[in-house]
Amino acid sequence: MGELDLIDRKIIAELMRDATMPIAQIAEKAGLSQTPCWKRIQKLEATGVLTARVALADPGRLGFGLTVFVGIEAPDHSPDWRAAFATAVDAIPEIMEVYRMAGELDYLLRVSVSDMSSFDTLYKRLTDSVPIKNVTSHFAMERMKFTTAYPVDTRNR
Repeated sequence: MGELDLIDRKIIAELMRDATMPIAQIAEKAGLSQTPCWKRIQKLEATGVLTARVALADPGRLGFGLTVFVGIEAPDHSPDWRAAFATAVDAIPEIMEVYRMAGELDYLLRVSVSDMSSFDTLYKRLTDSVPIKNVTSHFAMERMKFTTAYPVDTRNR
């Protein structure tokens, strides 16, 4: 989609902050009328800049009070292993994010579970489903900062 202009950046920033904001309010903040604002939002969605509009929930209130960052070292880097690993992590909904990494770890996972027993069950399920060279788990004590909104520059350049 090329470079985003100031109006697009303002629209995106508002939607990341609150996706339930009425179009009229977004349009006002972006300096547009409602119809062109709506058309820009549709274009941002169609081109994949905006990927979803969702509600965020408190994991603790939903029974997912334990966050674990899991480092994975792969036994090999073959296409077959990568495919098996992707299938394994896709099948476990408590694995919230998966990143293929550069450096010491091959993959980093963010896992949300209710407690240590639930994590142990998930650990066994994952390690039973695909061979893994090494697993390192780091348990979060406190979530000090969390955002899903990227710091989009809404100043005129």
